[in-house]
Amino acid sequence: MLKKVRFILIMIFFFGNCCLQAQALSSSREKAFELRKINPPNLAKANLGKHIICHRSMREGSPEISVEKIGNKLVAHSYGYGGSGWTLGPGAAKHTVGLLQDAMRKNGLSQETPVAVVGAGAIGLFSALELVEQGYKNITIIAESFENLTSHNAGGLLAPVSMDNKPEMQKLIDKMGIDAYVFYQGIAQGKNPLIKKGAIIVPTYFETREESGLEPYVGQVMDPAKDVVLDFQNGTKRIMVAYDDGIFMDTGYLMSSLRAALGNKVTYQQKKINNFSELKENVILNCTGHGAKDLMHDEKVISVQGHLVMLQEQNPADIDHMILIYFGKNKTKAGFDIKRSFYIFPKRLPGSAENHVGVIGGTFIEGADAKTPHHEEFAIMIQGAKQFYGINDKLAAN
Repeated sequence: MLKKVRFILIMIFFFGNCCLQAQALSSSREKAFELRKINPPNLAKANLGKHIICHRSMREGSPEISVEKIGNKLVAHSYGYGGSGWTLGPGAAKHTVGLLQDAMRKNGLSQETPVAVVGAGAIGLFSALELVEQGYKNITIIAESFENLTSHNAGGLLAPVSMDNKPEMQKLIDKMGIDAYVFYQGIAQGKNPLIKKGAIIVPTYFETREESGLEPYVGQVMDPAKDVVLDFQNGTKRIMVAYDDGIFMDTGYLMSSLRAALGNKVTYQQKKINNFSELKENVILNCTGHGAKDLMHDEKVISVQGHLVMLQEQNPADIDHMILIYFGKNKTKAGFDIKRSFYIFPKRLPGSAENHVGVIGGTFIEGADAKTPHHEEFAIMIQGAKQFYGINDKLAAN
């Protein structure tokens, strides 16, 4: 049985080997790039903390961003951002609330009109905050749950990745991302009057500029990427591109900060909504994520499963950057389509010790839900991280 498991893992990682071998360095190429030394994280068994499975809500084709009349209700939709909810959140809220304001004015409605925000994830809370900042006085956030949401557990890299998007939507997606970058930059620079912490500027590394998704931001809010060689000081080096003004969002902290910023300016109601007719409010912001599949009968909404592992007993100075690389597409053991990747961010769980820092991910499994947890992906994911860093299992304590 053990031999069979080893064989499966070897076969699964064949594609990863091919990907990483493509980065093999010649001495001449290495000299052309800036050399940066990075200590790999400790990935022995004792350094692996909580294992987390998240389910992102992605809408095939593009997120739903629109306003319509449903019966006597004026409903603005903002859902289906996949793994880019935090990346686009502030910008998506600004755009969607703007659409709603235009529609309200056309219908003779004022800022005194009661508004229901359905959904309490990042998109819902950012939308509520935008309404508050635009002067709306009567806002109720309605959600089935307010705690331990995917938005609390998400990694926190600002990059428009892991979402489905029609080409004609790209200009709007880029604008929302740039607006979000400015929002988080304000937090990182201590300029946001409501949220003082939760976003920091750190070097962020990708294999290519195209894979980062950040090139539309360059010249707008970000500096050009640099070609670098990462030296892990164990004989392994990787050619990467570096965005030295990348932004990490501490998602758990930001969820608490958004709630605090909203304070008593909004009302909260814990309730599952099956139909908009159940709401007394005639103006609604629909930020339901997964819930939109049933609420809107939107069959384009799918669950996209992700795996991540929190790190512990680390040197915080070794995790002062972010890395994201892709291993390619494959099939899980259960036959689901999967995009495997490796990422590391300086994320902490709320209340954790100073040296319990770092998160390793990740996976992107379309259609997988809680009934199909794919627990085997945790081991595959950690092995991919070790391979990237050139960590020899024989030398690491497991």
